[in-house]
Amino acid sequence: MAEYNTYRTAQGVGQRQAVIDEGLRAYMNKVYGLMAVGMGVTAVAAFGIANAAVSPEGQLTALGAAIYASPLRWVIIFAPLLVVFAFGAAVNRLSIPAATGLFYGFAALMGLSISSIFLVYTSYSIVQTFLVTAIAFAGLSLWGYTTKKDISGWGSFLIMGVIGLIVAAIVNIFLGSPAIQFAISVLGVLIFAGLTAYDTQNIKNTYLEMAAQGADQDFIGKTAIMGALRLYLDFLNLFMFLLQFMGQRD
Repeated sequence: MAEYNTYRTAQGVGQRQAVIDEGLRAYMNKVYGLMAVGMGVTAVAAFGIANAAVSPEGQLTALGAAIYASPLRWVIIFAPLLVVFAFGAAVNRLSIPAATGLFYGFAALMGLSISSIFLVYTSYSIVQTFLVTAIAFAGLSLWGYTTKKDISGWGSFLIMGVIGLIVAAIVNIFLGSPAIQFAISVLGVLIFAGLTAYDTQNIKNTYLEMAAQGADQDFIGKTAIMGALRLYLDFLNLFMFLLQFMGQRD
């Protein structure tokens, strides 16, 4: 009888683990799917706005002058940062469809913010850098997902690094130093490469904790959206810093 009870217990644990593993796969697929669609929205928005901002003769249109050559450009540059903070504060009060729509709206706004890359770099180098970023991101995210090493200790150092990058970038707007810009680009690639692996492991562990605690599906769905936002920002920043190395100026 004791052996039978032990067998039933082991069988129950095994079934529960199988359910958690299946739920984790579905959860990560949702995170990556949301992130991929968001990145697609950003790419389409950036390309469409850049084309509308330049006339066939190569001159800025009224739209181009407004978003690239007026004080409005500073609003466009920093607006996504404000939206990220607002999104994090509001997501728990929104429904899943509303939170998803807000995420895609943010992605479109980010496309507006970075659309000037199509005026600065050749389309070929942008596509090339995007593909390199996608390969690097996939490798880093896969390592973060599969590694047995606990990299949660990286978080505080990486976040401090991001804050340092933001401060340095703002200062260099006024200094215009190529050496500082080069250092920012190198550090940016390294920091967001680390964040890709760190965030992937963190997203995985967050789901496992929620599954163990029996969290409701609504909360899990909103957490997936926040996870997609984090990976989206990791990918986009990695792409932008790599573009400064690989981009060929138009």
